[in-house]
Amino acid sequence: MKRIAIQGQPGSFHAMAAEDYFAGEQIQLVCCATFEEVFRELAADPTTVALTAIENTIAGSLLHNYELLRDSGATVVGEHKVHIQHSICCLEEDDWQTITAVDSHPVALMQCRKFLEGHPELMVVECEDTAGAAENISKNRLRGRAAICHSLAAKMYGMKVLEDHIEDNKHNYTRFLVLTNPKRADFLRSIEAVNKSSIVFSLPHSEGSLSKVLTILSFYDINLTKIQSLPVIGHEWEYLFYVDLTFDNLTRYRQSIDAIMPLTKELKILGEYVACR
Repeated sequence: MKRIAIQGQPGSFHAMAAEDYFAGEQIQLVCCATFEEVFRELAADPTTVALTAIENTIAGSLLHNYELLRDSGATVVGEHKVHIQHSICCLEEDDWQTITAVDSHPVALMQCRKFLEGHPELMVVECEDTAGAAENISKNRLRGRAAICHSLAAKMYGMKVLEDHIEDNKHNYTRFLVLTNPKRADFLRSIEAVNKSSIVFSLPHSEGSLSKVLTILSFYDINLTKIQSLPVIGHEWEYLFYVDLTFDNLTRYRQSIDAIMPLTKELKILGEYVACR
């Protein structure tokens, strides 16, 4: 049985992603309140696998998670995308006429901004988790409170769905990374099958330094699917570049990494894995 550390609890989008990615396998969810706790679980037990969100098509990148990943020493061995759909739910005895407040994670609230603007009578309350909001209302029988979460989480905690698909943008997806101790990477993915890589590096503060790296990657037929820059704390105008690469030929990918290595500072391969569709 695989132990999967996630941020959130059963019914959360992290839990749904873990169950989808490891479908057909026996898993035990290790539910954590914060992403920092997820990485502590990963560090404490080499057999634990972690699954963490890294970007959303609407909210953008989770920048702090890039830092946690880089500092952890963990390896990315997979990725998974989940279609994010939100519903508003409440206790069976409540209805539109009785609810006065709505609880959810800040990102979920942001993704339902237009819906909430249409209900100015509802006080918005931020909490740590979408599913946790539903569980808290259900467990403590909080009359007059509603939660925004996935409809499956609402049903899991015995809540009544007032309206489903309330997210502003229906093309709303979150990408999750699957992480493990580097020594266990080969047990979770075949290196011969990989076609995607995540790397991070810094560059000297000189003209054209990034352009030179990108030109070399292009020469080796390496495709950039994402590039994210973060400032190096304490160093003015210096940045870390987090880059996702896809490739058809593992050998040429390896050659491209060797070729850009002399042009970069502190290049680190965060993981090599199979790209999700």
